[in-house]
Amino acid sequence: MKDFDLVEIFESLQGEGRNSGRPAVFVRFAGCNLACPWCDTDVNRRFSLSLNDLLDEVSSYRPKSVVLTGGEPTLVQGLPELVAGLKRKGFWVAVETNGTVDSPILGFVDYVSCSPKAEYPDSIAISSADEVRVVASGEDVAAFCKTVREKIAATDYYVSPCDRDGKIDFATAKSVLSQLDGWSLSVQLHKLLGFR
Repeated sequence: MKDFDLVEIFESLQGEGRNSGRPAVFVRFAGCNLACPWCDTDVNRRFSLSLNDLLDEVSSYRPKSVVLTGGEPTLVQGLPELVAGLKRKGFWVAVETNGTVDSPILGFVDYVSCSPKAEYPDSIAISSADEVRVVASGEDVAAFCKTVREKIAATDYYVSPCDRDGKIDFATAKSVLSQLDGWSLSVQLHKLLGFR
């Protein structure tokens, strides 16, 4: 099996969405199939690990929750084997996805957080998630949110403020939310509180 290309592995608290504040191990995979102009995430490969080494690394941390993120984790070869290995070790497993790949593995994890991008309105491929988070990158995102709600069934729907060069745009997020019913604000607590 091919090694996993990774950006970083670290322990922190979930900073956004329904699970805000939950201690977890974050596994950030390299590579993404989108190129959002406001993206603040490094998706370039920094190192690679085999399946067994990755499982050992995640197991070396205290939390028994793991968040598979990116980049775009559904593009990762070997993800089913990784999820199976994590579940065997007793982990609660979440995947953060942009929703462009309808991967069968999403049906085998404990939590799916989908963040479809308004810049790619025709790229939504999944039909359900536990939560949906849309970044308010502009006033026109409200119309996109309405479309997302028709396409993706979820328990919770969130609008997140856009972060451009360290400046968090709450005003646009508030404006977008004022045009929607049943959506809530999700802020990136880790940025506001200064933790990773």
